[in-house]
Amino acid sequence: MTDVLVPGGRDVRASLDTADPDGESADACVVACPPHPQHRGHRGDERLRAVSDVLTAGGVDCLRFDYGDWDEGYGERADARNAVAWARARYDRVGLFGFSFGGCVALLVGSEGEVDAVSALAPTARLASDLDAVASMADIDCPAQVVYATRDDTADWEPVVERARELGVETVEFSADHFFVGQSGKVGDAVGEWLLGVL
Repeated sequence: MTDVLVPGGRDVRASLDTADPDGESADACVVACPPHPQHRGHRGDERLRAVSDVLTAGGVDCLRFDYGDWDEGYGERADARNAVAWARARYDRVGLFGFSFGGCVALLVGSEGEVDAVSALAPTARLASDLDAVASMADIDCPAQVVYATRDDTADWEPVVERARELGVETVEFSADHFFVGQSGKVGDAVGEWLLGVL
C-alpha cells in the first residue's frame, strides 16, 4: 500500500493497493469511492477493502480515497473525478467502484465517459436534485454493474436498480442489509471478479 495525495485543490488522500508491490506495474486500476463522509465513511471501509483484495489478487491496482471537506456531494464528485484523472494518467484502463453514497458518486462520475467500467454497491439514488444517479445512468457508455441488498432500508436504491434493469445494466442481488453484515467477502467477490472480467 502506498499513500497518495490526489491533486485538485482539495485535501484528498488515498491509499494505492498494488497488485504486485515488488514487480511490474499493473496496467489497470479501480478507483474506490467510500460511503458518506458524515457517517464515518472512509477509504478503510471493509467493503472497499474486500473489493480491493480481489482486484489486487487478480492483477489490478485499487486506489481507495477519502473525500476532502464536506461539500454537499459536489466536492465529493470532484474528488472522484480527480482520483480518476490521477489513475487515467498512470494506467491504460480505469474502473470506478463505490459503496452507498460512494455508489451514487461512482455512477455520476461514470456517466462522464472517463472510465472503462463502473460498479455501484448499494447506491443511493441522488445526492442533490442535480446530482441524480438515476438520471445520469443513461449516459454510462461502459460496462456497468449495480449490486444491492434486498433488506436495505438505509439507501434509496430501488430507483437505481429499476433504471439499471431498464438499461440492461447487470444487477446482483444479496439477501442482506445495507452494510452487508458478514458478507464483505462475498461482496468483494461479486464486485471484484466482475471488474476483473471487464477491465
